[in-house]
Amino acid sequence: MDKNRAFQEAPLPLFTSAHPAGDEAPVSATLATGSRLPSYLSDHRARLRERFMQGGAEAMPDYELLELLLFRAIPRQDVKPLARRLLDRFGDFNRVISAPPARLSEVAGVGPAVVQELKIVAATAQRLARSRVMHRPVLTSWDALLDYCHTAMAHREIEEFRILYLDRKNVLIADEEQARGTVDHVPVYPREIMRRALELTASALILVHNHPSGDPTPSQADIAMTGRIVAAAEVMGIAVHDHLIIGKSRELSFRGEGLL
Repeated sequence: MDKNRAFQEAPLPLFTSAHPAGDEAPVSATLATGSRLPSYLSDHRARLRERFMQGGAEAMPDYELLELLLFRAIPRQDVKPLARRLLDRFGDFNRVISAPPARLSEVAGVGPAVVQELKIVAATAQRLARSRVMHRPVLTSWDALLDYCHTAMAHREIEEFRILYLDRKNVLIADEEQARGTVDHVPVYPREIMRRALELTASALILVHNHPSGDPTPSQADIAMTGRIVAAAEVMGIAVHDHLIIGKSRELSFRGEGLL
């Protein structure tokens, strides 16, 4: 069997749209339905796929990894210009796949098929990372927990506040988004956190929120809010193990910084 057979182009896109023009380049760059890719495009796609299989994502810059995704949504045109536009708009691969659908659709050449492909990849990455920490003792899988928090939150454009609920053996029993806010603020309600902890019979909590600016340094509001949650938890006999602030490339632990 030809070793490159697995990389043959599909005759039709994986996803279709009632308005396919949104996912296509200008007419001059588009191929007629049923026509074959020019050899230079077909060879380029085969080389990228082969390089990915040989060296993985680490062997590829962000724009080439994006091209691999876009091949599936846009099967019959050069997608490199679109990959570049997406990176110019959002900054890096992670921010592209994490971007809200409405903002992705603002980029020329992005239509429903492209948005769907990118969001499937984002959801897959988050679910995989989550599976490594759910129903496991968090104190013995701390690195996996940090990886999950970064995957889920580091590249969001608004602040989100999550609560990780633990049982008496410090096994993660629930991971829930408590609130969403703006680019620099998220409303938090200690009463709702405690109510949910009691429903789950949780014995401990880990608080997690992100800073879209990328800098995980806590604000005075972050510190004050954490104090209110700790005080409410103490009344209920619930421990707060930590409050993690997730930045773009690093996180800050309140306990590690002596703030808790």
